[in-house]
Amino acid sequence: MKTRLAILGVGRWGTHLVRNFLAHPQTDVVAIADPISDNLTTIQEKFSLDPQSILLTSDWQSIKQQVTLDAIVVVTPASTHYSLIKDALESGYHVLAEKPLTLDPHECLELTRIATAQQRQLMIDHTYLFHVAVNQGKSTVETGKLGKLRYGYASRTHLGPVRQDVDALWDLAIHDISIFSHWLNEYPDKVQAQGKIWLQSDRCTPLSPDGLGDMVWVTLYYPSGFQATIHLCWCNPDKQRRLCVVGSEGTLIFDEMSKDEPLVLQQGYVQSQGEKWIPQGQQKQVISVAKAEPLKEVCDRFLDSVQMNRPCTVSSGVVATKLVQILTGLSHSMQENGTIISLESLDFDLNN
Repeated sequence: MKTRLAILGVGRWGTHLVRNFLAHPQTDVVAIADPISDNLTTIQEKFSLDPQSILLTSDWQSIKQQVTLDAIVVVTPASTHYSLIKDALESGYHVLAEKPLTLDPHECLELTRIATAQQRQLMIDHTYLFHVAVNQGKSTVETGKLGKLRYGYASRTHLGPVRQDVDALWDLAIHDISIFSHWLNEYPDKVQAQGKIWLQSDRCTPLSPDGLGDMVWVTLYYPSGFQATIHLCWCNPDKQRRLCVVGSEGTLIFDEMSKDEPLVLQQGYVQSQGEKWIPQGQQKQVISVAKAEPLKEVCDRFLDSVQMNRPCTVSSGVVATKLVQILTGLSHSMQENGTIISLESLDFDLNN
């Protein structure tokens, strides 16, 4: 039986989800909602949608009243997620939500608990956790070829789009934080962040009371002693999507901008000879990565979760809550001029 679903929000990313679910043999897209009428017109024309078979509306409540649903896909601004997702879960629908789940870890935890109580699936679209190269990278780390893991670094820069609802930290950092934690199989316990505001100092939010940061430096401290630094900016024409993990015997490089070599293991170490340190064992291994669209895998896994009614542990509400907790700690650090924040010091506990 096909999963009947509604998609809420058809901006840039929502359009990609519409494309994937319309093409999926296990789904029946029965409704699409967006408060911007031009978005609905664009999506209708782009995919030649029949309004007699797919309800196109600006109102989520009208969908509930007019069609029979199994699940919804939430691709609206993060500030709207909590109320929409809570309503959907309490109405008995499964939910796939764009990242971040919400802007508050307490709300994330509440939604996770509601999903469990309702026996509904709550999955978050942390797309990189379904990227073939990222998962191949995790397997490579687990082989031990890097030796003892020491530190990591990442850069995520581009020229727009410039968000007006969240800063560059909340827009961009979650991708690299999720990859590091996925590869390391641990989450940071302390965080630090500093940023610069050039474009929108007059646009303030509870998370960014001094304006929306355009550039952010993030440092993550892990219980194992591993440390990662992330450079984020949305007004830098040098577009980068690069993440590296460095060990005592090599470095694993995930470079999304490299079409031919997105995942590379660069092996090598230094060995003492008298008073000198000499490079040894240097070699480059390009790791084979199959061609696949990560978002299609997200859709496949969500539908599997719905039809089997079992959680997707890779990107569950618990995972999403931990990531939002980390971002919250980083926002606190930015507000305190780069003070190192212990995540345990936040008034939050996943176990309570």
